Amino acid sequence: MTERVLDIENWKLEADAVINDIKDHVKHAFISQNIQSNNQRIYINIETLEGTKFCVELSGNGFRICGKGYDQHNLEEDQYFETPYSLLNKVSPLFCTSFGNTLLNRLNNLREEID
Repeated sequence: MTERVLDIENWKLEADAVINDIKDHVKHAFISQNIQSNNQRIYINIETLEGTKFCVELSGNGFRICGKGYDQHNLEEDQYFETPYSLLNKVSPLFCTSFGNTLLNRLNNLREEID
């Protein structure tokens, strides 16, 4: 993978879109105000439904956990995930359940509309 170079405002838009996508399946998700973002990456603080807090780096390489706790950048984790869903799927069993239930409900609603 190659890193995408965006300006800081576009990284904020990208991070906001990610947060909007996962907000119903985590307790909290917000852009870190304490770690300096730049044209190559931005940081998102996440608390899973289980109560685990961590910081995620979003870059052109994807998503990676960079700290255990909000505003932490102290892990040298080499594993990148293509989507926030794949990252959360690995660290949060309740994310899987919540996301799956949402999909099931949408499919059921679609079936009801068709019938």
